[in-house]
Amino acid sequence: MKKRELISIAVLTFVIAFMEITGIPSVFFVSLSIADIDPIYFTLMVNFLIIGAMAFLFLSVFCPQWKLGFRKEGLAEGLKRYGGIGALAAIAGFAAFYVGLSPFDRQPSLAKVLVEGVVYYIGVAVIEELYVRGLLLNLIKKMFLKSQNSALIAVILSAAIFGAGHIFGVLGQPPLVIAGKVVWTVGMGMFFGMIYQKTNNLWLPIIVHFLINVCAVPYCFSSVNGYADLTLSIIVPVYVILGIYSFLELKKAPV
Repeated sequence: MKKRELISIAVLTFVIAFMEITGIPSVFFVSLSIADIDPIYFTLMVNFLIIGAMAFLFLSVFCPQWKLGFRKEGLAEGLKRYGGIGALAAIAGFAAFYVGLSPFDRQPSLAKVLVEGVVYYIGVAVIEELYVRGLLLNLIKKMFLKSQNSALIAVILSAAIFGAGHIFGVLGQPPLVIAGKVVWTVGMGMFFGMIYQKTNNLWLPIIVHFLINVCAVPYCFSSVNGYADLTLSIIVPVYVILGIYSFLELKKAPV
């Protein structure tokens, strides 16, 4: 692997992360208001399309040999082996949000629920898995290629960065909430990274990521924006356990 290609992937990863966190460039020209849907969702979804197109062109021109894992092989077996675990985590997340947001005080339109609770999360899953697992994890793995534990190191470091990146979404909230959010997203990142390494298929973490995220749909029915203590007390232990499980899976059968 040429040093120039690794640098190119590092730059692309940073640019995508910056664009996702800031909403740039869409925040400067996308302002669409439909029904009761928060306009920011249209801005972010347009940005996802821009990011996807940019990444495709960049990889095609500068890193055509880079393997992301958008393939059929490994998907069916991966879903059979890990899909149930992902579904259980999603159900636990839904229960945590449901009890933490009750009673519900909003009556959203169907369009709002579909856009904010479903369609938006398709973009989140694709873009985050593209640059966190498809780019960053593989980049770290190649940097530690001489180590026997290169995959484990890559999964841990990419999960830690994935967790730290979620701090921006909870800034201003109590320290316990911020810490809880980071811990659970690190555990989530460990699981996504593990199943990606076990299957070499990026569609699998994308599907599981979407399934877990879409279980936050109760937010469409509540005016609460943060995380209740009860929500954290359910969801954090679930992802700590999931993170430990993922670590052990990688340790017992290195990839």
